[in-house]
Amino acid sequence: MTCKADGVAAAVRAAAAVVAEHRAELIDLDRAIGDGDHGENLNRGFTAVVAALDASPPDTPGAVLKLVATTLISKVGGAAGPLYGTAFLRASTKLGTAEDLDVPALLEALRAGLEGVQARGKAVGGDATMVDALIPAVSAAEKAAEDGGGVAAVLTAAADAADRGAESTVDLVPRKGRASYLGERAVGHLDPGARSSALLLRAFAEAAR
Repeated sequence: MTCKADGVAAAVRAAAAVVAEHRAELIDLDRAIGDGDHGENLNRGFTAVVAALDASPPDTPGAVLKLVATTLISKVGGAAGPLYGTAFLRASTKLGTAEDLDVPALLEALRAGLEGVQARGKAVGGDATMVDALIPAVSAAEKAAEDGGGVAAVLTAAADAADRGAESTVDLVPRKGRASYLGERAVGHLDPGARSSALLLRAFAEAAR
């Protein structure tokens, strides 16, 4: 199974709807350990992404992701815009101008996105950031592909692992971002970036099914 530009755009629209649905949750998570703007910023960014897709539908999967990247970077404040923007930009670069997104290309895009986030934010596993959702997600995607899974199965495995990875941040002492200022006091709180990463991957997985 492969996915063309319209399918990738549909997945992005699904992600935008999920972000809107969970806006208040993400605000509350961020308010507990940050400045409370994660849900609002991300919702504003993805609302702008949908408007950009409506205005000028891209013709390749890579072009869809590049549009997502440039829109998020320009519209989203805080840490989320540069981090997610870099992830989508690295993924789009990896996809190039290919008209179809197949499993090998998907794996390369996921890995490139993770590496982009880590390059931009300097976070590693265990820092209580979105990286704690993305590292297991990419590993699970690669394992699902080895087992013969298609695009939907690979994304579902990634989403399941991202959910578990996000939950793991509850027990971690943050070492990056605003939450790190709280030290031990941040333990017991779910990282909002890890949560939003898991939500996006779940939306992509559901759209691919």
